[in-house]
Amino acid sequence: MDETRVLEEIEKTLMELQEENITVPVIVEGEKDVGALHALGLPGAIIRFNTGQSVPDFCDTIAHNHQKIILLTDWDWRGGRLCQQIKKHLEYRIEVNLRYRSLFAQRCSCRTVEGLPSWIETLRKKINEA
Repeated sequence: MDETRVLEEIEKTLMELQEENITVPVIVEGEKDVGALHALGLPGAIIRFNTGQSVPDFCDTIAHNHQKIILLTDWDWRGGRLCQQIKKHLEYRIEVNLRYRSLFAQRCSCRTVEGLPSWIETLRKKINEA
């Protein structure tokens, strides 16, 4: 797939994520991920996992306060493992959306949420210079 098409798909995905984030919180791993998503223009709640809570306690809090979430952990090994743990603990309690994580993992050569803004900017420059 050519880079222009990849960028178009990523930008479309980001617009959809921005729209959905107006009403649905996004869960990320750390503070740098929160900053990256703000830099990408997400307008709604972004919840950081790494606050010292255990996965079950974190998930209990999330399930108590939300009916639906977007889970956007990194798409590296560690992020994948955390994603599965959170998903398992929230299963049958609230709706967990993994669509955006899956799309970014398939299309982006970066492996982390915090790397998205610079990766997208680099791709834009590369396409504009071609």
